[in-house]
Amino acid sequence: MLKDYIKASQQKMTEQISNFYTPSGIQVYFKDQMHDTSIDIERVVADLEKRVPRHLTDEVEMIIIGHFQEFEDRDINAFYKDGALHISNIQSDEEDILDDMIHEAAHAAEEAYGYEIYGDSKIKDEFLRKRMHLYNILWKMGFKAPKSVFLDTEFDREFDEFLFNDVGYDTMGEAITGLFINAYAPTSLSEYFATGFTDFYLQPNEHSFLKKTSPALYEKLLLLHNLDKIN
Repeated sequence: MLKDYIKASQQKMTEQISNFYTPSGIQVYFKDQMHDTSIDIERVVADLEKRVPRHLTDEVEMIIIGHFQEFEDRDINAFYKDGALHISNIQSDEEDILDDMIHEAAHAAEEAYGYEIYGDSKIKDEFLRKRMHLYNILWKMGFKAPKSVFLDTEFDREFDEFLFNDVGYDTMGEAITGLFINAYAPTSLSEYFATGFTDFYLQPNEHSFLKKTSPALYEKLLLLHNLDKIN
């Protein structure tokens, strides 16, 4: 009995120390403890809230830290679902986990501002022009896939595997130079937006590369950033 009481008390103390609410009301819950205990999650989340305007994270009710089966099934280390950012507890450093949080916050912003983001088709049109350019580049390099998959804006696992297994990460890095801001951006329209969103807020004082590479996306991100002032 005493042993059980002590164990329960220790668990409760751990929860009280680990789990917390941010000033804006987001609950941060540790499903599993961080592998690297030197990473200060409170500092990272505070940085997230400092960088990303509150109106763009209104849909985020929780940040859950831990391991999820989806990570294995989809070969990812973070996802957004049902108002929660699900973030892996295995991270290289604080910048790595901040990157994941901002990226998944982008998908939450998509949920809230889908019409504002995609309604005028400017980002979609820009994305598809780049996709077709990539199609031509890869074709000339000997990597051939149906044109139809390049015209599909939704994420497709087979296309993803074509890009990163058949073409390969290094070759993709060469192919997308000056076309996409990174190798993950071409995988779908949603990820095109999210990678731009992440770069916009991770590099708040250096937007020249994003602006030059994806001008329509950059202008849309500026609009979203200031949307609360417009409204």
